[in-house]
Amino acid sequence: MNALGLTPAAVFQSARRIVIKVGSSLVTNEGRGLDEEAIGQWSEQLAALVQQGREVIMVSSGAIAEGMKRLGWSTRPREVNELQAAAAVGQMGLVQMYESKLSACGVGSAQVLLTHADLADRERYLNARSTLLTLLQLGVVPVINENDTVVNDEIKFGDNDTLGALVANLVEADVLVILTDQKGLYTADPRRDPAAQFVHVARAGDPKLEAMAGGAGSGIGKGGMITKILAAKRAAGSGASTVIAWGREPRVLLRLVAGEAIGTCLVAQTAKNQARKRWISDHLQLRGAVVVDDGAVGKIVSEGKSLLPIGMTAVSGDFSRGDVIAVHDVRGQEVARGLANYASSEARLICRKSSADFERLLGYAAEPEMIHRDNLVLAARS
Repeated sequence: MNALGLTPAAVFQSARRIVIKVGSSLVTNEGRGLDEEAIGQWSEQLAALVQQGREVIMVSSGAIAEGMKRLGWSTRPREVNELQAAAAVGQMGLVQMYESKLSACGVGSAQVLLTHADLADRERYLNARSTLLTLLQLGVVPVINENDTVVNDEIKFGDNDTLGALVANLVEADVLVILTDQKGLYTADPRRDPAAQFVHVARAGDPKLEAMAGGAGSGIGKGGMITKILAAKRAAGSGASTVIAWGREPRVLLRLVAGEAIGTCLVAQTAKNQARKRWISDHLQLRGAVVVDDGAVGKIVSEGKSLLPIGMTAVSGDFSRGDVIAVHDVRGQEVARGLANYASSEARLICRKSSADFERLLGYAAEPEMIHRDNLVLAARS
């Protein structure tokens, strides 16, 4: 049993935002073109989850494998330019398939291509986050893939297990579901060790799990169990638990959210909000600060509200959107800190202004808050 005492059923009980990653061998039926029936079944389950009021994101492999099939290539090429060409050709079919199947279920879809560089750059990270959260609010299912047509090293070394974990962190998902061609994690390779036992529940990030994981699997995909274990460890950093399950299990997604124990459940040891706010609190070097009036202090401290620019009286420092900044009262005491939605140059323009003035002052209208309450941590009181 894990340290939090959570069962797989408990992990999904309150899960509202779910990231689902599906592997190449499942999407393409071991490389023999797109598996229309399988994608149709997953689309039906995704639509059912949306109808339940859940927010779902699909991270799907398969573009290169589908491109190989369309180009008549029987073996995966080694040249980067050929891999990029296969990805470009295959992405068309992959997205068309998801769009048609989800549309038939009455759900909208959107294609989002990401690279690790997008998530490493703070401004691009926030832009991607805002786009995905808006799509989820609209009831649209984002279908995400790595932008293999432009990223050399990710085609060679990357894997969508890692991308799935990064997306889970990006949108602060409750659960990451990795669908694969294996039933889950065993204590050893069951093909070689008859004493190997199936791991039903474990603690995400436990070093013992990495020792249990084997090497890469099929010749179509790139991952392997080790990438899934490491992805679960990464996702746990933002409080998301991970389930690794066989993708061909009938109605696997709906059964998981109903509380059925399927696959291996790797439970995050830190609650989602605690993980995010601990990261904000632990910043030792802040790029700047805003000073707020006593009315704003009351809203933030006593009522748990977001910080609105109309309550700000001054801005100090040079910071960018997404930087952690301090919130000071008029006496210079830090009352909170959080993630800035606007750069310092923009913050100075919207001090003491309402959101109705933002477009006139900035040339665009984005978030109404300077710091959203979900990204705001109160300072410890003496």
